[in-house]
This record gives sequence, C-alpha cells and structure tokens, in this order.
Amino acid sequence: MFQNLGLPPGVSAPPTMAVGIAFTEGPACAANGDVYFTDIVNNRILLLEAGAKYFRVFRQPSGRANGLLFDVQGRLLACEGNEFCPNDGHRRVTRTDLTTGHVEVLTDHWNGKRYNAPNDIAACSNGRLFFTDPCYYDRATMEFDHDSVYRIDPDGTVTRVLTQPQIQRPNGVALSPDERTLYLVDSCPVLGGHRRIWAFDLADDGSLSGQRLVIDFAPGRGGDGMCVDSQGTLYIAAGVSRARHANETADVPLGVFVVRPEGTLLGRIPVYEDVITNCTWGGADLKTLYITAGKTLYQVRVEVPGWVVHRQTVGG
Repeated sequence: MFQNLGLPPGVSAPPTMAVGIAFTEGPACAANGDVYFTDIVNNRILLLEAGAKYFRVFRQPSGRANGLLFDVQGRLLACEGNEFCPNDGHRRVTRTDLTTGHVEVLTDHWNGKRYNAPNDIAACSNGRLFFTDPCYYDRATMEFDHDSVYRIDPDGTVTRVLTQPQIQRPNGVALSPDERTLYLVDSCPVLGGHRRIWAFDLADDGSLSGQRLVIDFAPGRGGDGMCVDSQGTLYIAAGVSRARHANETADVPLGVFVVRPEGTLLGRIPVYEDVITNCTWGGADLKTLYITAGKTLYQVRVEVPGWVVHRQTVGG
C-alpha cells in the first residue's frame, strides 16, 4: 500500500530545494588517514581526522576552495574558486605545508588576468601540476574569454595546455598510475554541451596529444570529479536524480561510474544524494573510496586499491 501511495490532496508536486545548507567537494586523504574536503557554500575546508566520528573545520574562509589533492611531498593543494559568492573567491591555486601551516600561492594570474574559478587539480611525481579553470556560475566575472586547463611546472612556470574549441568546459582532472595519460571531465551545461570524459597522452615535457573519447554521458548530467585506481580504472562521480534545467536529463543516475580506459563501463556505485561531486582514495590499503555528494562525505570499500601520487607504493 505504501509503494503506490500518491501525493495527498492539496499537494500538486513534490518538494524542491529552497536553499542548500552545504555543497561538499574535493576530498583528499592524507597518508595518516585524515580526510580533507570542501564545503563551497559555507566557504570552508573540513577535516575528518582518522578514527573520528565528527568533522571539524580546518580552514574558514577557504577562498571558496573546491578541488583538493596532496602532492608527491604530502602538501595539500587547493583550487580556490569563485562559486556561490564571487566577492570572496580567491581564484587561485595554493599549497599548504601541513607541518608548518605555511600557505603558498602557486598561481593567481595568467597573462595579467585573474583565473575564472580553479576547480580541480592533478599532480605528477616530478612535481608538475595540471588544474582546470572553468566558470560555472556568474560568467560576467570572467576576465578571460575561455575555460581552460593549465600546467604548473616545478619552476613555477604556468602554461595553458587545453582550451576551446578542443574542449568546452573542463572540470575534473586525473592521471593514470604510470602518469602517461591525463583524463579530463568536459562538462558543459549548455544545450548540446559536452558531457564527455577525454583522455590525452602526456609526454615527458608535459605536453598533451592524442585526444580521445573515453565515455559520453550526454544528454544526462556528466562527470564532475574522478579518481583512478592502481589498475588504471576510472571512478567518475556523475549523474543527478532530477534534471536541474532544460539542457540536461536525468538519464544518468547518481553514482560513481567505474570505467576502463578504453570506455568499457564496469558498473555504478549508487549514491542517493544530489549533487554528487567528487571522489578519492584513502585507508591504510587505499581500498576505501571517499565520495562527496550534497551535504555528505560517503565511504565504500573496494577490492582493487586506488592510486594517489603521495602514496605510490601502497597496493603496488
């Protein structure tokens, strides 16, 4: 009787969101098991310490931090964006030494202009970094006329490596375990926009070539963030329970989609909270997948260990 129960008299439609109280993103797990993740709406970085039952605030304000990652030396990288409240978005990439607390600005301008909203970042074992710089909110704040991907070399040089028309709106970014392939989420919410995952060959000099399609989620909500396991399989946070605008559908259900590099879809880890945003690896054996969605940090155990640059020997 309960399964087929409809709306009561006087109620014409299900509830819709009035306001979001949190928007979790960018999880990153330190070698000691501490999990850092962002709450963009409330302009803070949160910390779930290893073994703790409750999170605490690590940094507030965070500069509207979005994607987080640890580099090869275990320093916390942060893409400080420009979402929800552009007046306090720092629009830069920073690196924090967790031992000393020192925060270093790696880049906040390119060619004399401020970035749109740095979103996600990937780190190589040689110190090279790649970050995405889309604009998903107020595009009137853009100083550039493009949404692009940049490379930061160990000497601090910043180079734009991908932009339109090769891609449309870059979001999540990740590397293969051998660091020879860069994966990019290209998720553009306009009519007919890309909902694709691209792969690029990554050369020793940091250049990208050989663009190829891994999987296309169109016309549903495509990928947001992603991570890669030790066997090179992609774990992509994607989907939505209900279309948010006329330019997407609910054809892609919420979850983490597990995809081989050649595009074979192995399955989906369901998550039942909008909006799913990102995922990362943790645990002593790197077999715990942490997932951010809505107001929640989720976790699930898997059989194949993940891969992160600051813990390359675990599970390998």
